Amino acid sequence: MVPTLLGITLLVFAAARAAPGDAALAAAGNDPGLDLEARAAFFRAEHLYDEPLWKQYLHFLGPFDLSPRGHRAFGGSGAHPWHGLLAFDLGTEFARPGVSVADEIVRRLGVTVPLTLASILLAYAIAVPIGVLSAVRRGSIGERAAALFLFGLHSVPAFWLGLMLVLLFGAAGLAWLPAVGLHDKDADALPPLAHAWDTARHAILPVATLALPSLAYLSRQVRGAMVEALESEFVRAARAKGVPERSVVVRHALRSSLLPLVTLAGSILPALIGGSIVVETVFAIPGMGRYAYEGILSRDLNVILATTMLSAALTLAGILLADLAYAVVDPRIRHG
Repeated sequence: MVPTLLGITLLVFAAARAAPGDAALAAAGNDPGLDLEARAAFFRAEHLYDEPLWKQYLHFLGPFDLSPRGHRAFGGSGAHPWHGLLAFDLGTEFARPGVSVADEIVRRLGVTVPLTLASILLAYAIAVPIGVLSAVRRGSIGERAAALFLFGLHSVPAFWLGLMLVLLFGAAGLAWLPAVGLHDKDADALPPLAHAWDTARHAILPVATLALPSLAYLSRQVRGAMVEALESEFVRAARAKGVPERSVVVRHALRSSLLPLVTLAGSILPALIGGSIVVETVFAIPGMGRYAYEGILSRDLNVILATTMLSAALTLAGILLADLAYAVVDPRIRHG
């Protein structure tokens, strides 16, 4: 994981620096009270844009701050000696120099994590029973109709699904549910229960938009694993011994079908933290996905690098946790 993550830092940094446009001029345009060129020159010096790329990369990686106010060992003033990923210092936003990127990420995670966790739990809670029933009743008209519906649902783009839900249930349609943000403008004045209900109503459409495409994919994976398990020899042996069909399906076939779900669970962690750029933008939710999108629009390299590296690190962590979970689910892997 360590060399892989190091390689990712190099690729992400190179891609960010190779993007067209001038981040210094974009940042300088946020302060109309100063001369544009003077502000851009100060910005380049502060963020080492006039230095060689290798020095900029080491500044980004850390743990030493190589800027003019950085570590004394590298010619800085010593005012801010530590910086970069290794120092857990992600810098500040370009447009808002007083806002720490790390602090803003923590604040945004408080929005993204509950929203995405609810969608994941909903998707698994519905997908597993559908997959099991599809495997048990494979070949029937109902199973084929469900398969057709799930394939269609899986092919629907998230942005289109979100917009359709907004048009159907939002103010322009049935007006049953709010479609913007996570709270009404006067939600802070509501009592606790009313505030929680307001949040739940605002979260229904985003959670549904996140869960429905995942639900379709998960259910098909469960079905495939269950079909294979139901045709295995140990299931035939259990039936020959007179074990009730319900126990055969739940206690034998389903338990042996958990490995595909463990593999898919490895991707939950980055999704849980990274959020969805499309869904959070469509519903104007101030989460991690929208934060990354805003960073791209404003050419804020600190935000772009921080959110991208966080997603990369969590992806690797998810793969590692999935590998460890294999040994828990299947003792044969542990013994091997």
